[in-house]
Amino acid sequence: MTVQNTRMGIWLMVLTTVIFAAQDGISRHLAENYNVLMVVMIRFWFFAAFVMVIAARKAGGLRAAASTSQPLMQGFRAVLLVAEICVMIYGFTLLGLIEVHAVFACYPLLIAALSGPVLGERVGWRRWLAIAVGFIGVLIILEPGVGVIDPKAVVPFIAALMFALYGLLTRYVARRDSAATSFFWTGTVGSIAMTLAGIWFWEPMTPDAWAWMITLCITGAAGHYTLIKCYEVAEASAVQPFAYLQLFFVTGIGIFIFGETIEMNVALGGALVVGAGLFTLWRQRKVG
Repeated sequence: MTVQNTRMGIWLMVLTTVIFAAQDGISRHLAENYNVLMVVMIRFWFFAAFVMVIAARKAGGLRAAASTSQPLMQGFRAVLLVAEICVMIYGFTLLGLIEVHAVFACYPLLIAALSGPVLGERVGWRRWLAIAVGFIGVLIILEPGVGVIDPKAVVPFIAALMFALYGLLTRYVARRDSAATSFFWTGTVGSIAMTLAGIWFWEPMTPDAWAWMITLCITGAAGHYTLIKCYEVAEASAVQPFAYLQLFFVTGIGIFIFGETIEMNVALGGALVVGAGLFTLWRQRKVG
C-alpha cells in the first residue's frame, strides 16, 4: 500500500499543471499549422503505447487491464475524451489559450450540476449557489450583451461540457472497474478512434514540427504519469484545488509566448468561475 503524503501530492499536482500548460501551448502551435485531428492522432499513438507499457508491468498484464464488464461505456468514455481534446485545441486556434481556459475552468461546476441526474448524487443548495455564480462568470467571459453570442466563444464551453460528462462517466465505471482498466481503455480506444478520424488528414511535417510533436507526446505521457503518482500518494479532494493553477501557467504562456492579452471581462469572469469551483470542491470534501 502506498503511504499517503499530501504535501508530495500537492507538488506533483503543481508539476502536472505545469506540464499540461506546456502541452496546451505546443498543441496550439502545431494546430495553427497542421490539422487538429492529425495532431491529436499522433499524440494518442504515443499515449496508447505508454498506456500499454504501464499495463504490461502490472499484475495480470494487458489481459487484466483490458478486462471489463462494461466495454460500451468504457469505449464511449474514450471517444468522448479524444473528441473533447480536439474541440479544446480547435478552440485555442480560435480564441487563444487564456480565454479558452477561463471558460473551460467551469467543468467542475458542470460535474457538480450533472452528478445528480447522471449519478444520483445529492447536490446541496450551497453548491447549487456556487454553480450559479460560476455560470454568471462564464456569461461575463462570453459577453452575450444584447446580441448573439459569437459561436467561437461557445467552443470552450462545449469542451468543458464534454469533459464534465467524461469525468462523470469515469466515476460511473469506477464502481466496477479499476483505475488501471479505465486508463487502458482511454488510451487504446482513443488511439483507434483518432486514427479512424485523423488518418484522412495526414500531411508531411517539417523536422521542426516533428520536434514539437515529439515534445508534445512526451509531455502528454509525463503529465499523465505525474497525475497517476499524485493520486497514489494523496486524496483527490486534497490536491484537486491545485489543478486550477493550470489556468495561471497557461495565462503566462499565452501572454509571453503568443502575445495574448487579458481582457477585463475574462479576468473578472475567470475569477468568479475559479472561486465557485474551489468552493464546490471544498463543499464536496466537507460533505464527503
